[in-house]
Amino acid sequence: MAYSPEIPCTGGSVPHDIAILMDPVAGIKPWKDTTFAMMLAAQARGHRLHYLEPGDLWIEEGAAQAHSRPIEVHDRREDFYTLGEATTGPATRFDILLMRKDPPFDLEYIYATYALELAERDGVRVVNRPQSLRDVNEKAFTTHFPDCCPPTLITRDRERIRAFLEAHGDIVVKPLDSMGGASIFRIRPDDPNTSVILETMTEFDRRTIVAQRFLPEYTAGDKRIILIGGEPFDHALARIPAAGETRANLAAGGRGEAVALTARDRWICERIAPELRARGLDFVGIDVIGDYLTEINVTSPTGVRELDAALDQDLAGRFIDYLTQS
Repeated sequence: MAYSPEIPCTGGSVPHDIAILMDPVAGIKPWKDTTFAMMLAAQARGHRLHYLEPGDLWIEEGAAQAHSRPIEVHDRREDFYTLGEATTGPATRFDILLMRKDPPFDLEYIYATYALELAERDGVRVVNRPQSLRDVNEKAFTTHFPDCCPPTLITRDRERIRAFLEAHGDIVVKPLDSMGGASIFRIRPDDPNTSVILETMTEFDRRTIVAQRFLPEYTAGDKRIILIGGEPFDHALARIPAAGETRANLAAGGRGEAVALTARDRWICERIAPELRARGLDFVGIDVIGDYLTEINVTSPTGVRELDAALDQDLAGRFIDYLTQS
């Protein structure tokens, strides 16, 4: 490996051992992956990087253990990482551990937070805080701030959703545990597929989902706002839907452009920031459509690479400096 303890650490920080728990690195798209941007930024500052996947973390004799490999990253599309020899031992050999596994938020994800919580107990800074990863559902948590949100219903009862549809005339329904615009449906009163959509989404009243009043402002962009330590970056990534598409997610074919935050955007950020800080949610991406908060993403928020490219910024670097200097 190319690491050396003599490499100077920039940003006013001593070198840290930073572990990244993520999905297989070979499967990412480095030119758009926010986790990869964090790795590049940490490496550029002289920190030592360690790579592990969810199966590389476990609990033994009351302590978190990890099987990790040092990793060197390269800012290119191919041959973009190099792995070193594996090491197995206590997770306390890391100073910081970034939990960056993508949803689905399933039982395996929850089990991983149990080990991460023990690592945190023993002195590792785990980001975001494991308990908060369990407590904060990215769609349901918005209901803690009803003054920021559109009319929202969370239920598994199809008749309640039908009544909500009748009251609001145009709604979207989505699962509580997905990402990237997966399984989001728009429903209007005359939609002949309403019954099958609700049967499928709720699994015949056995699965809880989210219904929200449809926001036509989505055509101007579903804005992703990045908050570091509760402080928002001053531009959002507006994700503009493709023609004929009701989802603006980049994974669903939307395009992104940087836009300055509005006064309403800043008010929403100020409204939620104290709760984010109190819960140890250091890196968060909120979604805002028009004047309304629709999601608070805490597991593996994205959008950094696109904002950096559009504005010649280093948001990931700001995040790494925040972690290593606070």
